[in-house]
Amino acid sequence: MTQKISRRDFLKLAGVGAATTAVLTGCGPAAKFVTRQPYLKMPEYTYNGESTYYATTCRECAAACGLVVRTMQGRAIKVEGNKANPVNLGKTCARGQTTLQGLYNPDRVTAPTKQGRAKDLSGSAMNWDDAVATVSDILKKYKASEIAFLMGTAPDHLFDLATDLTGAMGASAPVRYGALSMFEGRATLAQAAQEMFGQPALPFFDLASADVVVSFGANFLETWVSPVAYTRGYSKLRKGHDRRRGLFFQFEARMSQTGSVADEWIALRPGTEGLVALALGKLVAEARGGSMPKAFASVNVNEAAEKAGVELEALHVIAEEFAKANAPLAIVGGPALAHSNGVETTKAVYALNAAFSSSFFLSPLAPGEDVYHRPASAQEMSEFVKKLESGAVKALFIHGVNPAFELPKSLGFEAALKNVETVISFATFPDETALLSDYIFPDHHALESFGYQRAYTGANASVLSGLQPAVTPFVDTKATADVLLAAAAQAGFPFPYADEFAFIQGKLQQFVPIAGGSFAAPEINAFTAFFQQFGGWWKQADLVAPTASNGAVNAPEAEFEEGEFFLIPFVSPTLGEAGANKPWLQETADPTTTVMWNTWVEINPETAHELGVENDDVVKIVSAAGEVEASVYLYPAIRPDVIAIPFGQGHTAYGQFAAGRGVNPADLFGAKFNAAGDLAYAGVKVRVEKTGKKQYLSRLESKIGVYGEGLGEEH
Repeated sequence: MTQKISRRDFLKLAGVGAATTAVLTGCGPAAKFVTRQPYLKMPEYTYNGESTYYATTCRECAAACGLVVRTMQGRAIKVEGNKANPVNLGKTCARGQTTLQGLYNPDRVTAPTKQGRAKDLSGSAMNWDDAVATVSDILKKYKASEIAFLMGTAPDHLFDLATDLTGAMGASAPVRYGALSMFEGRATLAQAAQEMFGQPALPFFDLASADVVVSFGANFLETWVSPVAYTRGYSKLRKGHDRRRGLFFQFEARMSQTGSVADEWIALRPGTEGLVALALGKLVAEARGGSMPKAFASVNVNEAAEKAGVELEALHVIAEEFAKANAPLAIVGGPALAHSNGVETTKAVYALNAAFSSSFFLSPLAPGEDVYHRPASAQEMSEFVKKLESGAVKALFIHGVNPAFELPKSLGFEAALKNVETVISFATFPDETALLSDYIFPDHHALESFGYQRAYTGANASVLSGLQPAVTPFVDTKATADVLLAAAAQAGFPFPYADEFAFIQGKLQQFVPIAGGSFAAPEINAFTAFFQQFGGWWKQADLVAPTASNGAVNAPEAEFEEGEFFLIPFVSPTLGEAGANKPWLQETADPTTTVMWNTWVEINPETAHELGVENDDVVKIVSAAGEVEASVYLYPAIRPDVIAIPFGQGHTAYGQFAAGRGVNPADLFGAKFNAAGDLAYAGVKVRVEKTGKKQYLSRLESKIGVYGEGLGEEH
């Protein structure tokens, strides 16, 4: 099979746990020795015209969706969802489908590089022995208190290794962050659950079991928390129960893709979501009869409707449907959480569910977890940046996150990085942060990697999704875990693991004796074989609807900066926070505007008329923190006092498909936070200025068909 292992030896290894199958989705310890590459001479188990499939996990976000990768003659050629994984049950989003374009991307970092903080990828190449020695020297050179790790939200096994390493050294625990976690408001969701239910967990909104759903700002069909899982649940909601199609209502200031499929979309004033939720709670309680929950007792429904700018009749209609539903459900997310009153808004929606819903739960903990380990909030990241700025951190290791792009400029990350003596990036692609580093030691692509990822929401099971290579690395990369293990051993911090694979097995060992999981195995080698074969391990959880304390819930007014228009930034449903380097995603039309390859600003046509701007006019958007320029898109499904900009473009690096396209709306965000420490990015107000310039947007739709532009003109 390879130069080092015979077919007979392979079958001996793979036979443990009966892991040799018609499709080689996992082979336990033997997986390390299987050559997955384009072949000049075919291995014995590969035949022309026959595919081999590998179960793994998508790492385009942290949702932990399972994938099955089809390979032929050592090449990965197609990705589909893993039907066995409880998170996505065989489905994928667009970003999951295009993970192959990351694997084959021409702009990958091809070898360990002494970057020297150059403006482009022009440093000198190194070999991996020198790279490992460099990391080892850093671990020996600096005090433990002077070393820091900044990591993304995936993969979890690497975070666990860094946690163990920093613990052994006596250094601070690694910090995790991702722009998606900021836009999702994970810290807010968890803190509200802690205050309401005594558990800092993410919520699980069971759309599949609900028959009437009211959402406050949660764009769960696009990018929010676990979009594939929630899209699947939404499909079941619409199919209905007992021949009754489920109803869906969406409150938000700017119509998202989720809002566009609602039975009714209600454009409320930003920051009033919690007040509307409490008003609905009072109306529902009155319709159902019985005692009035304290959370809603003091609410003035008329006043709430007036402050929110919504019709009182609409509230009564929705409350009536909610009251007579068998399984009503309220969801909160996105910009509704990103106000100064985000925690209180979340608690108001939680109170609505606690009083009336049987489809609302706190997500089960992932296997092996005793508490939900959320990513750092924006406020915690601000404190981390201040630590960098002070010079207290001498060496910084960065993996899986691009803070030079993902953090608002107002936090000052780039300036703070200049005070760090040595910065090492493990980036797979030359992103903005990698170019600011002294060294780039590129990790494998996700489809070339071993590992695991915890699912923190989106399923009614406790899920640990598994990763395994589908192909051999195409360029000279090395698993970051292997680099850290080797460097730690050289530096005098030895671990009882020979390599990354052994470390993963060590972490999986705890699940071998547990009964009732998705499979059983007598020992760790067989367990690992099944873990790879099925794409993970999961255990059904007993979901119990949480009970809230019967106390009052406040809904204070949100605080806003001075400005003319509310700003609603939203994550691009096609690009996410890291998809701009994939041309398939750049070419995929935005689902509500059909714009591609650029950034736009959505403005209500009435507002645009007052400003004297038209489609494709370039305007300057100015906040207290910064300014950006973007082309106008006339968008009727947005309040006249609101403008909206997608997040995902605006890269200055990150490869030929990403650099120089559009703008980054995070440049407009100030350093203001809610009570949970999440960034209050929806509290930004801006002014809009004409520039006199025009830049035509690439879009799929016909402007004549949508806006009537050009009708009646003679050509």
